[in-house]
Amino acid sequence: MINSWWTGSPDQLVVSSRSARVELAAVLPASGRFVVARLDATRMPDADHAFYEFSDALLFPGYFGWNWDALSDCLRDLNWLPADGYLIVVENAPRLLWSSTEDQHTLFRILSLAVHHWASPLGQPEFKVLLLCDRDEEAALLRHEIACAVQCRR
Repeated sequence: MINSWWTGSPDQLVVSSRSARVELAAVLPASGRFVVARLDATRMPDADHAFYEFSDALLFPGYFGWNWDALSDCLRDLNWLPADGYLIVVENAPRLLWSSTEDQHTLFRILSLAVHHWASPLGQPEFKVLLLCDRDEEAALLRHEIACAVQCRR
């Protein structure tokens, strides 16, 4: 089965099990330059490690402030890394920030805001976040966790 989740709500984080097939054309822009950042959630047990992994994967500038606000600002800017599209893939997503549910929810809200930000203005680069899980059950549970986290921001 081919996953068709990119056509969903623009402010939705995408969760998928590894068994789902993803068409590359559905994920990347039709033409131009794109950036794909692959992160492993097992390397992000806490906020400090998450800041490092995002900074390293997306080449954050030296002024990155190593806090949630700075992460949010950088994900909604990216002018130092110009592209026609951005794709962030987080492997082993259920293990993301396992040491703190509060930090996990904060990151989900930040990622959701970034997706929504890039989807709003016409002509902006595409910005997508794919959270990969090992099993369908994990994907369903993570979707529920994200819905709760994102709902809290409203």
